Amino acid sequence: MRDISRREFLGAAAGAGVLLAGGLAARPLAVAEEAGWPKLPPVRIHVVYVGTGGPWPTPTFDAPAEVAKFKDYLAGVQTRLDDIAFVGGELIPNTVPAATEVATRLKDADALLAVHLSFGSGEPLLRLVEAGLPSAVFSQPFSGHDWMYVPRWQQAGKRVILAASSDYGDLERAVALLRVPVRMRQSRVIVVGSARGTAPACSPEQVRRQLGPEVIPISQERILSAYKAVDPSAAEAEAEQYWIGQAKKIVEPSRADIVNSARMYLAVRRVMIEERAQAMTSSHCMGEPAKGCLTFSKLNDLGLVGACEGDMDSTLTMLLFAHAFGVPGFISDPLFDTSRNAVIHAHCTSTTRLDGPTGTRAPFLIRTQCDSDQGVSLEVQMRPGQEITCAKLVNLDTMLISTGKIMELTDFHDRGCRTQITTEVSNARHMARNWGGGLLDGDMMTLLHRVVFYGNHIECMRDLTPLMGLKVVEEV
Repeated sequence: MRDISRREFLGAAAGAGVLLAGGLAARPLAVAEEAGWPKLPPVRIHVVYVGTGGPWPTPTFDAPAEVAKFKDYLAGVQTRLDDIAFVGGELIPNTVPAATEVATRLKDADALLAVHLSFGSGEPLLRLVEAGLPSAVFSQPFSGHDWMYVPRWQQAGKRVILAASSDYGDLERAVALLRVPVRMRQSRVIVVGSARGTAPACSPEQVRRQLGPEVIPISQERILSAYKAVDPSAAEAEAEQYWIGQAKKIVEPSRADIVNSARMYLAVRRVMIEERAQAMTSSHCMGEPAKGCLTFSKLNDLGLVGACEGDMDSTLTMLLFAHAFGVPGFISDPLFDTSRNAVIHAHCTSTTRLDGPTGTRAPFLIRTQCDSDQGVSLEVQMRPGQEITCAKLVNLDTMLISTGKIMELTDFHDRGCRTQITTEVSNARHMARNWGGGLLDGDMMTLLHRVVFYGNHIECMRDLTPLMGLKVVEEV
């Protein structure tokens, strides 16, 4: 086993706001908390070191010395992640009675990390996993062969992931993923108006039971009341500081239009903080007195979730990625250009901090919303050459996912949505023929929408989905 090198650490941190190998985020909600959102409590992860010695890894194995190395490293992980607390820390023999006794003491923890040190039957680890917490097993080479049982437990529906590696960075990655099911249970999602999307995602009871978040219905009248209560001078300051003063260019909208949109953001901000919500979606986002485009953009810039058109599938996708990877999503209406083996992603609502809430803002133009040529929207200039993940959680049980690379900013500015990118994919013709993998039904929005994120997150998502009880279907 080796410690993650400084070069690896800095390389992983190159996408601003991301600290961990694999694109996992340190304290993803930090910027939102600084902006006034309630701070979530640390995720309490109970650590158990399993195995005191035996024929494997060696008869002279010094388990306490090994534990000391792990504890020293995990102290650094706790500091870097900044939103977890390690508890427990017992060293136990790799026996069923020892594991069963520890399992009775896990009720105050949010998640479990079992560090496998020496040879056993797998049964002690299973006793720990069966306590029911989101669990991770870290098994370094030559600790034994207990690792081989974990995939079988996953197939049986156990919420457990395996990191079988000599690299401490993979241990850190597993710890970061353990936060996600906990944060999803702690999350609150505001729905203004009607929820749209797959039927399970539109059921607050099913969302709570299967994925964790509490869904809070809010009337449009409450949003309008909060809008009327916003101090006009505060809206002026918000518009100038965050939008007008930072834009590359203002094309169609007037200053009054932009101030109006900033006022809507401040109204939504107030309601979300009152409701302790980390995400919101609205089916009224195209209405009066202001369209939701700037509101959603600012929320996503903060590391929260703002999703258009009442799209619950995309809202939950963005919330999951935000908690795991600290990156905001860009909801897109995809189009195919099979002549270039490409998918064009286009929409009028886009985050400007695509690398994460502490990243540099992408250049943007302030435009009208294209369908109506009214209100205020953004034309965000994303980064050519950037690898992306395109995803959508459907039916609360399957993550549709693919990867691509931004080839260019699309040159169709006389038609379609304001923010546009052309992405190279592995096989555009096959993707178009198999769009949705046979899993989607419903209206056009439900069939069409996908969410684009900077970075390649497929492997981390494959690790995360057993913790969430999800399947992964590659949409290629």
